[in-house]
Amino acid sequence: MDFDGGHKRVFSRLGGPSGAAAAAADKNQRVCSFWKSGKCNRFPCPFLHRELPASGPATTNGSGGAKRFADDRGFSGPTSRRDPNFNSHNNSWGRVGGNKVVRKTEKLCNYFVQGSCDYGDKCRFLHSWSLGEGFSMLTQLEGHQKVVIGIALPSGSDKLYTGSKDETVRVWDCASGQTELESLVNRKCCVRLSLEVFRGKYHLETRLLNLLEAYKGPWMVILCVAVVNLGGEVGCIISEGPWLFVGMPNFVKAWNTQTNADLSLSGPVGQVYALAIGNDLLFAGTQDGTILAWKFNVATNCFEPAASLKGHTLAVVSLVVGGSRLYSGSMDHSIRVWSLETLQCLQTLTEHTSVVMSLLCWEQFLLSCSLDQTIKVWMAAESGNLEVTYTHNEEHGLLTLCGTPDLEGKPVLLCACNDNSVRLYDLPSFSERGKIFAKQEIRAIEVGPGGLFFTGDGTGQVRVWKWSVESATTS
Repeated sequence: MDFDGGHKRVFSRLGGPSGAAAAAADKNQRVCSFWKSGKCNRFPCPFLHRELPASGPATTNGSGGAKRFADDRGFSGPTSRRDPNFNSHNNSWGRVGGNKVVRKTEKLCNYFVQGSCDYGDKCRFLHSWSLGEGFSMLTQLEGHQKVVIGIALPSGSDKLYTGSKDETVRVWDCASGQTELESLVNRKCCVRLSLEVFRGKYHLETRLLNLLEAYKGPWMVILCVAVVNLGGEVGCIISEGPWLFVGMPNFVKAWNTQTNADLSLSGPVGQVYALAIGNDLLFAGTQDGTILAWKFNVATNCFEPAASLKGHTLAVVSLVVGGSRLYSGSMDHSIRVWSLETLQCLQTLTEHTSVVMSLLCWEQFLLSCSLDQTIKVWMAAESGNLEVTYTHNEEHGLLTLCGTPDLEGKPVLLCACNDNSVRLYDLPSFSERGKIFAKQEIRAIEVGPGGLFFTGDGTGQVRVWKWSVESATTS
């Protein structure tokens, strides 16, 4: 099987010293307490907007540049469209540059969430599922009865796949729904009758339905065309090329969306919580703390067991591949770094104090989030080992990370918290871009083509979002 692709210097103050001078200056400076709580809006601030290093100079590789260990195509976006100063030494993690101030977020109205607020526009709390400019919700998909665990879009397919703890995978077709809607409107059929049809078939919001009479397009209409009953809770779902992989209790399901090949990979003990692909290997993180690996055999058209990686003492709940490394996060609070060549553990990271829920590779950095309410940014030192170069603190535990470029190609981090929200942050400043709300925890975030991204929450609802033109003109 062909797994195609898939696979700054930070923490110097703006205009501040570097190297030995920076280390000396650190002895006489204090970390800003407002910055640590994410509330500092002073520019320039007289205190440090970074953590004091434990010891040693800034780390570089032999060429004097930042050592790269990962390349994430889904997050980085088109390099040519990036800010030309993005890799400058004048950019630092957690530092809000220029006149930009961290957004003051608003509280979502609990009665609005329940659909029973009587104050309407006069309510002093937020009556919206999102806060911020540059993105908007296109539609929402309903059908799952329990939390949505994963969302996938296989290459070369016009289908969206969602997996849930309700033991099903739903298949959604965007193209057919859009075509039928446009046909009905263009033929000027009985509009109100058509609205009732689409209300049941496509789960459109009332607001969108009421606007169809003045249809000017494009609307996103997504039709559920299939429901696959698996007989067990879905633990995760990913795609690579035409293949769709679903983690289940005690096995992994593999479907080829082009050939309809259907395979079951045995070996896992307990639930499979995480899947990743690298170096032509499929990795599965399991409930007993083992990471299993399979390799595809073209001759036999099946996956063959390749290795079993042991080291974690509790369940492996997050996996990501970056460069020549596999990174695994576990309920044992640790992150392990594995060589894709030898499949040996190279390093164990123990700075988190709770479950490591999600991992993300971006440029030369590894980002990790945990129920300990922190996002940690890791960077390779001269020794090759990873060290924490920045810690971002939240008020709630973190569930999942996803990165996407906006319409200008600027990197944006989406991080789901267990207060039923997703924060959107510009990187590397971590200045807040906006917020997405849900009735229950958002456990799945996936990026699609054309500026689309998707969220799935604990009620079983999937929402479709899109970066808008305002993102490019107002940011």
